[in-house]
Amino acid sequence: MAQPPLQEEGTPQAPALPVQRIFEYFPDLSPAQQQQFTALMAVYAEWNAQINVVSRKDIGALYEKHVLHSLGIAKAIQFVPGTRVLDLGTGGGFPGIPLAIMFPECHFHLTDSIGKKIKVVQEVVQALGLSNVVAEQIRTEKVKQRYDFVVTRAVARMNKLYQWTRYKVLPDSKNSLYNGILALKGGTVDEEMQEAGLNYQEFDLSQFFTEPFFETKKLIYVPLV
Repeated sequence: MAQPPLQEEGTPQAPALPVQRIFEYFPDLSPAQQQQFTALMAVYAEWNAQINVVSRKDIGALYEKHVLHSLGIAKAIQFVPGTRVLDLGTGGGFPGIPLAIMFPECHFHLTDSIGKKIKVVQEVVQALGLSNVVAEQIRTEKVKQRYDFVVTRAVARMNKLYQWTRYKVLPDSKNSLYNGILALKGGTVDEEMQEAGLNYQEFDLSQFFTEPFFETKKLIYVPLV
């Protein structure tokens, strides 16, 4: 498989976060899960060179800015086996693919309206052997199934997310958090959440991860049942 692209001269960057850092934050990973997380870099580097779903300047920071960021959700909640999760606007497969590796006994539906992104996601899923993932090119309003949780990363403001997903969440909860929305966001969210007028809980990802990247990153949980 292709190796991550070299950075261009004159554009110094911080050292890439090694995959071992994920193993330190999540010490209970099985050997199979460690192997899947390790494989992510080469698989994404290969496909991203053909279809750009991760910023070319960020591919070297895949484990920090995309994988570990996605796993902030796994620090806030441990999905019980059988949990059904919709990744709305998955883009290149985040947060859905890292979460699917983390929770192999849960079911993940990764959706996006852009076909080339879903193509990459499907190839990554196949390369990693993730049998608990379905990736589909589909618009949100066409999704008919219902789920325990909807996860997103920088897709839309919360008032829109709520309108799109409020009828897609199952009524009976079985996890430590009631069924609802888990949205990864950056910066202050006070104005956005006031606009939405919803009850919510805010998790600062800096309480879970020490890298400076996470100082302004948040997870917003909105219960919908």
